Amino acid sequence: MLHRADISPLIKGDVLDDAKTLKEYSRDKSIFERAPALVVFPKSEEDVVALVRYVNGQKAAGKIISIAARGGGSDMSGGPLTDSIVLDFSRYMNRINGMDGETIIAEAGAFYRDIEKVTLAQGLVFPSYPASKQLATLGGMIANNAGGELTLRYGKTDKYVHELEVVLSDGSLAAVRRLSKRQLEAKKTENSFEGEIYRNIATLLSKNAALIEKARPSVTKNSAGYALWDVYDRKSETFDLTELITGSQGTLALITSARIGLVRRKSHRAMLVIFLSDLEIMPEIVSRILAHGPESFESYDDHTFKLAVRFMPQLVSTFGILKMLALAFAFIPEIWAVFSGGVPKLILMAEFAEESAAEARDKAREARDSLHGLAVRTKLATSEAHAEKYWAVRRGSFNLLRKNLHGLYAAPFIDDIVVHSSDYPRFLPELNAILNRHHLLYTIAGHAGDANFHIIPLLDMAKLENRQMIIELQEKVYTLVGKYRGSITGEHNDGIIRTPYLPIMYGEEVCKLFAEVKKIFDPKNIFNPGKKVGGTIEDIRKYMIDR
Repeated sequence: MLHRADISPLIKGDVLDDAKTLKEYSRDKSIFERAPALVVFPKSEEDVVALVRYVNGQKAAGKIISIAARGGGSDMSGGPLTDSIVLDFSRYMNRINGMDGETIIAEAGAFYRDIEKVTLAQGLVFPSYPASKQLATLGGMIANNAGGELTLRYGKTDKYVHELEVVLSDGSLAAVRRLSKRQLEAKKTENSFEGEIYRNIATLLSKNAALIEKARPSVTKNSAGYALWDVYDRKSETFDLTELITGSQGTLALITSARIGLVRRKSHRAMLVIFLSDLEIMPEIVSRILAHGPESFESYDDHTFKLAVRFMPQLVSTFGILKMLALAFAFIPEIWAVFSGGVPKLILMAEFAEESAAEARDKAREARDSLHGLAVRTKLATSEAHAEKYWAVRRGSFNLLRKNLHGLYAAPFIDDIVVHSSDYPRFLPELNAILNRHHLLYTIAGHAGDANFHIIPLLDMAKLENRQMIIELQEKVYTLVGKYRGSITGEHNDGIIRTPYLPIMYGEEVCKLFAEVKKIFDPKNIFNPGKKVGGTIEDIRKYMIDR
C-alpha cells in the first residue's frame, strides 16, 4: 500500500491522494479507467530523481510499485494510466528555458500552446503538433512521437528531438543526444548504468541488424514498438538513443527537459477543398494532389461533417465572439447541404504554403486543375480565414464526438492505422467490409496525404457485447493492416490498447527484442509497465470502461 506520507518528505513538489485527484487521473482520452494510488507533481529534476530512487528501494523490498509519466492527459491509448504512481510534469516542470537559433529548450511539462507563442514570435514553429495541441505537453509529444497536420511536409516529433535530459531507472541523470562513432566508444567505456545501456543496446543492434532492418516499417509514419532501426545511422556512423526514448511512452526513461528543433514556415496559405462522393477514385486524387506538394492534406467523412453542423455552436464556441459569429455565418452553405441531402462521403483539405498569397493561390488552382476528369466538386479557400471553418471541423472532430453524443461513447481503439496510399483501392473495401459486418456507426478523419486514418466507432460501452466486439474488431483490423504492410499506430502509440497486438505487426522475434530493450533500460520494470512490452488482451478487458 502506497502512502502519501512516505513520499512527501522526499520531494519539494506535491503528492496527492484525495478522491477527486485520483478520479481525475484515472482517465485520459482512451476507453480505459485505472485509478492511481498517488499523483506526484515534481518541482524539479531532483524531485524526479528522489522519487525514482524511492521506488527502486521499494521494489528491492518486494513491493509492487511503478511510475507512469503524464502530461496533458490527451493520450488516446491509456498510455499514462496506472494503479501505482502518476508523475505529472505539467503543474510545475513547465518552464521554457529559451531559444538558441532554430531550437528551443523546455521542460517536459511545458504546454505546446505556450511553446508555440514563443516560437511564432520568431517566425518559427515546432511542426509536429497533434490535433490536441491546446492540451499537449512537450514530454507527452516526445513520449508518443506525436504527429499531426504538418507531418506530411515536416515529419514527426522524432525528427526534431536534438537532446533529452532524462532520469534513468536507477535514479541517475543522463543527457541523451546523437553520438559520433568516437563518442559512442567513449560512452561504452563508462563505468555507470548509462554506459551499460549503451554497451548493451549497441550489442543488441549489431547482433540483430538484419532482423531489425527487415522489421523497419515502410509506411510514412509509425509509433508502434521501439524504433530500433533508427538508432544507428550507417551513412553518418552516428548512434542516437533519443530515437528509442522518443515514442517509448515513458517506459525506458523519464524525460525532464528537451532541446527541440524548429522550422520556418512559409507566410501564406491557400486551401483546395475536395468534396468526394465516390471513394474508389480517392487513390487517384491523392496521387495527383501530392504531386503539387501540399503542406498538409487532411480529411473527414460525412458523419463528422453532419455532427459539425448539428453541434456548430459548440464547435465555434472556443473562439472569440467576433470570430465565432463569422464562423457561424460561414457554415450557412454547409447547413443547407445537410438539409438538402447534398453531403459528400468525404471532404479532403489540401493546403498549400508559399511566400506570397498569389503563389499559394496559384498552387491551389494548379492542384484543382489537375483533378480535371474526375467526378469531384472543389472549392478554393484562398486565405487562412476562409479555410478556418474546415480546420475547425477537422481539429475539433474528436472532442465533438466525446462531448455531444449522449448514450454513445467515441471509442478510440482502431483510431490510428496507416497504410500505403497506393493500397487504397484494395485496403479500403476490405476495411469497410469488416466494419460493416459489425453494423457500426463510426466516423473517419485523418491525414489523407500519408494514409493515416482515425476511425472512431460510436458505442454504448455499457453493453457487454460491444466491449467484446472491440477485442474481436481490433484483431481483424490489425491483421488487415499487417497484410498491407501498414502500421497499427502512426501517431497515438501503443499504450494499453495496442501493446498486445504488436506481434501482429512485427512478429514474435522482433517483440522479443523490444522486451530486451525494456530490460536493458529498466531491469526492475518500474517505468510504466504493461505498455510497449508485457501488455495483454486481459488488460484491455480489465480496464475498459463499462458505462
